[in-house]
Amino acid sequence: MKLSRKNGLRASAIGALVVSGALVLSACGSDNNTETPTKDGGTKTSAAASDIDCAGAKGQLLAAGSSAQKNAMDLWVKNFQAACEGVEINYQGIGSGGGITKFNQGQVAFAGSDSALKDEEVAESQKICKGGKGVNLPMVGGPVAIGYKLEGVDNLVLDASTMAKIFDNKITKWNDPAIAKLNPGAKLPDSTIQAFHRSDESGTTQNLGKYLSTAAAADWKHDPKSKSWPAQGGQAANGSSGVATAVKDAEGSIGYFELSYATSNKISTVSIATGASAPVAATSENASKAIAAAKVKGTGNDVALSLDYATKAEGAYPIVLVTYEIACDKGNKAETLPTLKAFLNYTVSEEGQKVLADADYAPLPAEIAAKVRAIVPTLS
Repeated sequence: MKLSRKNGLRASAIGALVVSGALVLSACGSDNNTETPTKDGGTKTSAAASDIDCAGAKGQLLAAGSSAQKNAMDLWVKNFQAACEGVEINYQGIGSGGGITKFNQGQVAFAGSDSALKDEEVAESQKICKGGKGVNLPMVGGPVAIGYKLEGVDNLVLDASTMAKIFDNKITKWNDPAIAKLNPGAKLPDSTIQAFHRSDESGTTQNLGKYLSTAAAADWKHDPKSKSWPAQGGQAANGSSGVATAVKDAEGSIGYFELSYATSNKISTVSIATGASAPVAATSENASKAIAAAKVKGTGNDVALSLDYATKAEGAYPIVLVTYEIACDKGNKAETLPTLKAFLNYTVSEEGQKVLADADYAPLPAEIAAKVRAIVPTLS
């Protein structure tokens, strides 16, 4: 059916009003929705902020630690602050070691760490957590990506032994026979490998060390519990972001960092030959397959996990980490406790976990998430 010019103009005007009204409504509701960065560089609208229970949250909450979870924490903080008026969550990504130090000095309400507290750190926490102790609450998982920059090589494959020798300065050329064997047909240059590692104490370093010590025990003789880089040689940079920037800027480089740093910087990542039928790429989905096999080794309110770094399961990416939020089970400061519990209740909730996958993190397995959800409300 044809419209007259007059009727057509009227329809156009009505349509414009409808669109305009929709935009106004959208703008009015903008405080109730936040946008999450996606893997392709776009954004995705997350849950309405009104779905978040602020539960008496108020004032400022200080936290520090893992830089591997910093991108996830930024998303959570943005969503939580949009929902809870007047609340400020200040998280500093200074590295796991620095975060634990600040926590045990009473400077922050919780710390982020890519490895569970050591026995001596738990003992130290009892001075701050009056009548209680620091507990490990897993909150976010993900792959430790091995990023590299090598012109003309788009799909680099390494195994644990070769990787150990690269980071231990035993393999120094990109066309080394061990690398060439894993990459038939690749045009590997006769150039020096620039290997970058963390300069700060890092749970990411520790998780890489645990993987190399487990999967390449004959080639990696360093202390797997060390959060400081244990090997000789190589070049150092501060934080996951520092290592990622160094790799991005240097031809012939290789380094390690949480996958979201590789994605945001458009850095190529290594696939790992684990003994499965095909090399396994660093993806949140493949990391989830490895993390799902984790066993709880903590007791009571402590949910420290044991990861299988030697997995050969199909599609399971073996270099994974789980970041814990470390808080007092008892003895938290009264003025920050409501905000601490409300924020952690959100991060471990279904909605809080849902935003992780689109930012290249791995949500917690359902059974582990359920344990943490039961513990957070009991913090006192």
